[in-house]
Amino acid sequence: MPTTTLVTGAAGFAGSHLVDLLARDGAGIVAWHRPGGGPPREVPGTRWEAVDLHDRNAVHAAIARAQPSAVYHCAGAAHVGRSWESTETTFATNVRGTHHLLEALEQVAAPARVLIPSSALVYASAGEALTEEHPLVPASPYGLSKLAQEMLGVRTNGPLAVTIARAFNHFGPRQDPYFVASGFARRIADIEHGRWEPQISVGNLDARRDLTDVRDTVRAYRLILERGLPGRPYNVCSGRAIAIRDLLDQLIARARVPVDVRVDPARYRPNDTPLLLGDPGRLRDELGWTAQIPIEQTLDDLLEYWRTR
Repeated sequence: MPTTTLVTGAAGFAGSHLVDLLARDGAGIVAWHRPGGGPPREVPGTRWEAVDLHDRNAVHAAIARAQPSAVYHCAGAAHVGRSWESTETTFATNVRGTHHLLEALEQVAAPARVLIPSSALVYASAGEALTEEHPLVPASPYGLSKLAQEMLGVRTNGPLAVTIARAFNHFGPRQDPYFVASGFARRIADIEHGRWEPQISVGNLDARRDLTDVRDTVRAYRLILERGLPGRPYNVCSGRAIAIRDLLDQLIARARVPVDVRVDPARYRPNDTPLLLGDPGRLRDELGWTAQIPIEQTLDDLLEYWRTR
């Protein structure tokens, strides 16, 4: 019988790239986006629906219509820094919204595989590469909400197989400029077009992050949903860390005009982790995934995205 794949948060950063990947595979996709606008874009084989995850009845009705056999739960509050000022919203979206979704899937009582994209920020801070066995001690409201999502998933009853991807930093075209790489790239594009003075204000440039192209990240999501063991978390990361300073230097080297850098202490985040580096060994050894897109290509694509906006 025909099967349906549901992607929540399908208009978002990772969700939109995942929809593109699944559409190329010929999947029949139901794509959820936030109410308040029409379908974000046309994608072959995709039916868009506006569904508010905060609305339990709306979620249950939408699941009853779709009857999905595969669910990628990409919807959520994704801003770590903003979670300190928006703790209630972060938990309402990431935790209660996930509860509504899993509850609706359980009520349908049809077999389905579900992916919960969690985060590396569920781990305690460390000065080494993090494996999936590292202690879980979130240091932000966002990290705590992602750990709660995981716990909801592993406690799910019925015919659901819930898989967990712990994504480290991922970046690329379409990313919100609130995130560091995309913010730098947009500012450089604005400077090139004469819309901004030739200066970038920055916060902490010494932090080192494990960066993966979003298109590699969503490949991992598909693989984990299809072949991962339910309840077993998989780190999605490159295994290499780069300093934010080096990332900015590489972007400025691609700029078509000179760009100055000014350090602004007001831009420092509370509890900024000095190093966030993952060990991708489990995902590589058990499921055969490795990051394929070099950082140079991601930076080129990210800059070109903002230059054409």
